[in-house]
Amino acid sequence: MKFRVTGTGNSAQVPCFGCDCPACERARSRPEHRRAPCGAELHVAGQRYLIDAGRQDLVETCEFQRPAAFLMTHYHADHAQGLMRLRWGKGPAIPVHGPRCSKGFDDLFSNPGLLEFQAGLEPFQLLQFNDGLAVVPVPLNHSLPTIGYCMEGDSRRLAYLTDTQELPVETNRFLLSWQPDVVILDATLSPGAAPGNHNTVPQALAIIERLAPAEAWLTHLSHEVDTLAMQGSLPLPSGTRLAHDGLLLEI
Repeated sequence: MKFRVTGTGNSAQVPCFGCDCPACERARSRPEHRRAPCGAELHVAGQRYLIDAGRQDLVETCEFQRPAAFLMTHYHADHAQGLMRLRWGKGPAIPVHGPRCSKGFDDLFSNPGLLEFQAGLEPFQLLQFNDGLAVVPVPLNHSLPTIGYCMEGDSRRLAYLTDTQELPVETNRFLLSWQPDVVILDATLSPGAAPGNHNTVPQALAIIERLAPAEAWLTHLSHEVDTLAMQGSLPLPSGTRLAHDGLLLEI
């Protein structure tokens, strides 16, 4: 099973509009340092599953390989906006799984087009697909109903936990028992930032220390975090790194 991170930025992305900080200037001149809206994809038995749909080029990437399904973490614009155009496409319906949410995003639920929205996922209940993919949704702390996804590949367990501020008690308990080998975790805010709907880097590192995975990646990153990293002011423990767009993991 291959897990590819398609975007690692927060809603402002990197470069941030109008900003001339070192991280934004670097991203404008060196595209490999850009950060698109946070998302990922799974490749299993020739099928492609997308986690979230915030990229503006979603239609173009889906024309290369039609998704078997979407796994939505939540329905904020930077995670769902790509579905607005995709829904009016042609061909077979595409299932969309996600948290129970009465709002959704704009009119997606009332005018889904080719999208086939499924019943809201039950926390901690295994979701099994015919090609062997199985995921366990876990609740996260955010301003809309939000879930992370835990999945087991041929050799490793991976927990994808973006858009959260700390972890709910029951999610923390589950992860300590499940013992992921790889954790990809929200670390949007720089140290000392005002509390919000996302982790600061120190909060993320405390979660990683608690879960003790062999490998950890920080995602949903802001340009402020990138700037600190460029200046050498963001020390990370061994085994923990900043994720980048295009990161490919074997699990």
